[in-house]
Amino acid sequence: MTNFQIEKQANRPHLVGAIEAGGTKFVCAIGSADGNIVQKVTIPTESPEKTLPAALAFFNQHRGDFPIESLGLGCFGPVALDPTSTNWGHILTTPKQGWSGTAVAPFFQRALDIPVAFDTDVNCALLGEVAFGAGRGIKDLVYVTVGTGIGGGILANGKVVHGAMHSEFGHMLVGRELDDPSHFSGTCRFHGGNCLEGLASGPAIARRWGAPAQDLPEGHPAWTLQAKYLATLCANLSLVTAPERIIFGGGVMQQTHLFPLIPKYLASKLGDYMPHACGKGFILPAALGQEAGIKGALLLAQR
Repeated sequence: MTNFQIEKQANRPHLVGAIEAGGTKFVCAIGSADGNIVQKVTIPTESPEKTLPAALAFFNQHRGDFPIESLGLGCFGPVALDPTSTNWGHILTTPKQGWSGTAVAPFFQRALDIPVAFDTDVNCALLGEVAFGAGRGIKDLVYVTVGTGIGGGILANGKVVHGAMHSEFGHMLVGRELDDPSHFSGTCRFHGGNCLEGLASGPAIARRWGAPAQDLPEGHPAWTLQAKYLATLCANLSLVTAPERIIFGGGVMQQTHLFPLIPKYLASKLGDYMPHACGKGFILPAALGQEAGIKGALLLAQR
């Protein structure tokens, strides 16, 4: 080995692996904790028997040139996060067919023989936005994603909040808005039209109005109703967690005309209480877009 090769190996950056395991796709990457990605691939989420080996093959393919020392894995859920539990790293009962009970984190831990850090996909997006995006410098923050489902993560005093399980914003029980068509029964398989996900997720919008969110024009009545439900979410989060900022991401929130509407209805729901929650800059769009989750998973691996 030449001196140049020895020096190059000695200066090789500390590399980690990251997986953003979503219900429609697995994003796998190799990079560093500063968010720099050197290799990345996107794999469709099919059955566990197809998807997990395909993700593993990506890391094995690059093991020679880009060896990783740990893996950060953010996964759709619900998931078991307690590291002392026998089902740590498993997906629990999920609407995603064939995935309930899947041992996601243990699969990669055994196959790669490296430490694996495991959390929800939304908490990884939260970490990404805090480090590199719209949450920089904020210690008390909430991140919400609105798409196929509704999920969220909470940062309190600089630390991601975990409870007995993990936050499930989408299943927060909310009152029905008066202008919501009475014939709409909701889409949540557990709560029908009584929870936020059943009333305001992407599938709920499509079923209520007969068209997906991206096909509804800006002036459509769907957006007033959507903003009211998201304002209710923000009001509840503000009263319970007292964040400095709430960041929204996800496919539905690509409709940027929603952002001026939410503070308007939030102010009416809170009245004169908690005025900071109605101020400019309290509700912001995610800055990293589709990169938030995978960059957050890199940070998770480093930790």
